[in-house]
Amino acid sequence: MYVSATRWPRLASVPANVLALGAVSMVTDVSSEMVTAVLPMYLVLSLGLSPLAFGVIDGLYFGVTALVRLAGAHAADRWQRRKLVAVLGYALSAVCRVGLLAAGGSVAALGAVVAADRAGKGLRTGPRDALISLSASPGALGQAFGVHRAMDTAGAFLGPLVAFGLLAATGGAYDAVFVTSFCVAVAGVLLMVLYVRDRREPLLADDRVSVRRVPRDTPLLQLCAVAAALGLVTVSDAFVYLLLQKRLALSPELFPLLPLGTAAAYLLLAVPFGRLADRAGRFAVFLGGHAVLVVLYGLLALPSAGGWLLAVALVALGVFYAATDGVLMAAAGPLVPAHLRTSGLAMVQTGQAVGRLLSSVLFGALWTAAGAEPGLAVMGGGVAVCAVASWSVLRRVEPGAEPRVVPRVVPEGERGAR
Repeated sequence: MYVSATRWPRLASVPANVLALGAVSMVTDVSSEMVTAVLPMYLVLSLGLSPLAFGVIDGLYFGVTALVRLAGAHAADRWQRRKLVAVLGYALSAVCRVGLLAAGGSVAALGAVVAADRAGKGLRTGPRDALISLSASPGALGQAFGVHRAMDTAGAFLGPLVAFGLLAATGGAYDAVFVTSFCVAVAGVLLMVLYVRDRREPLLADDRVSVRRVPRDTPLLQLCAVAAALGLVTVSDAFVYLLLQKRLALSPELFPLLPLGTAAAYLLLAVPFGRLADRAGRFAVFLGGHAVLVVLYGLLALPSAGGWLLAVALVALGVFYAATDGVLMAAAGPLVPAHLRTSGLAMVQTGQAVGRLLSSVLFGALWTAAGAEPGLAVMGGGVAVCAVASWSVLRRVEPGAEPRVVPRVVPEGERGAR
């Protein structure tokens, strides 16, 4: 499952392709987080959407990816063109920045643009993570994903700052944010085209690229079930930020800056947690991150809290992502063979995305019907129960287990080909 290191690896050993993919993600995240930072404020505070309506829109961020993620991953593995599929995903998201300009104040149009943007994310995420997994050694996957996620989060840190600066300089002109976001997204696409190298596996005549080649009792599918269950009880960051804004009576102009605290903690901890996962066990670190989430929901559900809650909540979210995001992909990578790597990772990502789609709608309904604090109590209890149940499942997965798939016999003349 994971390879324990006798000593902690050095960052200088991170492959150039991982660094190039990190640069692409960093630039792209500047673009996407500019929009993400202002969209909740725009929809709820400006357009007056209810928490339930916002939950449906927010759920699109997770749910739509599930509709295209497996199809894109299948195409990437079947054609052995992971870079091409990823580029198409990045390009689609870039075009959606222009779509935000045309949507105006129409909630339906904004929902359609968000859906298309998330479709682009669904296309690119699986191939990108597969390229990372295939570019690094199995024993250093936690570090490789940690470095990538740290660079990605640097963009997430800069994006809200740029959005905040533009809104302040233009008197709240959202169009300026969307235009700038489009230009930055185009730069990310160009970086992907020019500097990222594809990784291809030789396919034999009897190799059928399909997720159905993975037996139903493999550790990979157990991990898919765990990711989906935990995603179902994870409250969206946007809801956490909206709750903080409401509880602490923060000025709406400060709302786009809330993700900065989360991004800063994630940026600082992504690499150390990735290395810790390589050394101590990826499942243990992954579930430990969810334990932090239980504590966070408990604090947010308290009837009264001071300004300290803001700092604690933002840092706790950063710790959660540092311990789970890249670590989950590092854990899943060795469970699937190289020629099915994109499809296997996409299965885990899709399970998580479907869970989070339902979670956004569920928590939005709980907030509308009973209030935010009772809703957080329900979700926090759900995280605790699912984490305990998940540990009983994941601890049966033996470290070092190879993925049980149909064996591939490579002729002598084709060995070593790329």
